[in-house]
Parts: sequence; C-alpha cells; structure tokens
Amino acid sequence: MLVSDADFESFQALVNREAGIWLSPVKKALLVGRLSRRLRELGIASWRRYHELVVTDEAERVRMLDAITTNETHFFREPRHWEHLAGQVFPAWRAEAEAGRRPRRIRAWSAACSTGEEPYTIAMLLLGAFPAGWELEVLATDLSTRVLERARRATWPLEKSAEIPPEWLKAFMLRGTGEQAGLMRAGPEIRALCRFARLNLATEEYPAGPFDLVFCRNVLIYFDRSTKERVIERLIDRLQPGGLLFLGHAETLAGYSTRAKAVLPTVYARADAPAPRGEG
Repeated sequence: MLVSDADFESFQALVNREAGIWLSPVKKALLVGRLSRRLRELGIASWRRYHELVVTDEAERVRMLDAITTNETHFFREPRHWEHLAGQVFPAWRAEAEAGRRPRRIRAWSAACSTGEEPYTIAMLLLGAFPAGWELEVLATDLSTRVLERARRATWPLEKSAEIPPEWLKAFMLRGTGEQAGLMRAGPEIRALCRFARLNLATEEYPAGPFDLVFCRNVLIYFDRSTKERVIERLIDRLQPGGLLFLGHAETLAGYSTRAKAVLPTVYARADAPAPRGEG
C-alpha cells in the first residue's frame, strides 16, 4: 500500500510526538514495509484510517511504535566499553569499597535494552568482577514491548554464542536440550540480576536514580535535537557521582551538554562529580 506525502507527515508527527523519533522522508518505505501487514490484518484499507486508530487506541499505538523501531544488538557490543569497565573502573571501585569510600553496591541501567544482549552482558561482567556481598542490579528498559518479551525469555539462537568470550559463555550461559536444542539461555545467576520494564525515553517518567552505569547506545541518533537535549539531561541527572554514561559509536555529547566530560570516546562522567579513578 502506497502512502501519500500527507499521510506520511501525519505518522511522522505522531511518532515524533510519542517517541521523540524523527522519521525523515527517506523512511517512507520503512513505514510502509513495517506497517502494511498490520493494516491487512485489521482489514484497514487506508493509511488515514489507521492513523485515526492509533491516535485513539493506546494499545495499537504501542504496537505501531514496536513495529517501526529498529532493534539491533549483540553481546559485548563495542568491546572497548567492556574492556574499560573490567580492566580499570571495576578494580578501582573494589579498591574504593575496601577503603570505605564507596558502598558495595552497583546499579546499572540499560536504557534501550532491545532483546536483552546488553543487560545480560552487564550482568556477566558485574558477577565476574564483584565478589559475594556486593548488591548488584541491572534495570533494562525499552520502548518496544515485543523486544522486552524476548529479553525476559533470555533465550537466543545458539549462533549468538560466538559473540560471547568462552569464559563468560561457560560460566553464565546454558545450552538448550530437547525442544530447546539449537538455543542458548541465560543462566539463573545473571537472570536474577536483571529486571525489565517498558520505558519511552521521550516522556517524563524515568526510573529513580542514582545509577553507577547508564547505557544509552545507538538511541540518540533517532531523536530530533530538542528531544536529544532533554534525554541527555535526564540521563545525566540519574548518574551517581563518579558514574558513567555510555553512548553508541556514532553519538556524542559535544554541543549538547556541558554537565558531563569525556572519559573515553563515547564514555562520559558527570562534570560536577569526580571522574572514576583508573581512567587512563
């Protein structure tokens, strides 16, 4: 089904208002490709009629946003982030706890968790770095209810195991058997650390901080400038003094906020708090 320029602009405005995502004109084919099947399922013959439906029906609006958002992720994506945490930040935090300068508690937030690879990667690193007695928590949120359900199931095709270093794979993942053959599942230790919730970053309702680690990678690139600025400020607000914000490889805070300073490319600490030791 072809979509007229006027109908596309109606969806463009709706998606921007609801999720802060700007669909440029070149995304018209994406809109048609992602939503045409849904229109057929509903027996709706025009884009205008479907727009009327999503404006008035919250459940269908959520489903529409699910369909048009892109969810691509991997275990241990952007290796430099994980190497920095495991090699420098976490040892420094353990030493600070031993010296009584910080509590034995780590709160992490995966703000666009997709199908769960990122939060479970965080959980693996936390369990590998901090001994018993530490309080560890990973909050995982996403706009899409569809990917959140997959993340909660914590099950992936066995081919995804190639993304996980062998020592972590052996320690924290289970190989499926019987009906689960060909699949792998997160083990109970890392599943216990993660909790999932739907969250629209373009809205006012953010989780209560503070967090030691906030991951918001490959999300800001979809927002218009005003939404980007609001999201960045809210993320920084929820950082613990000395905590870190991780962005995607094509994202930056330069020109958007002076409240955080670069620790590494795409890794930031609050400017009004001491940066974590062991940055070098």
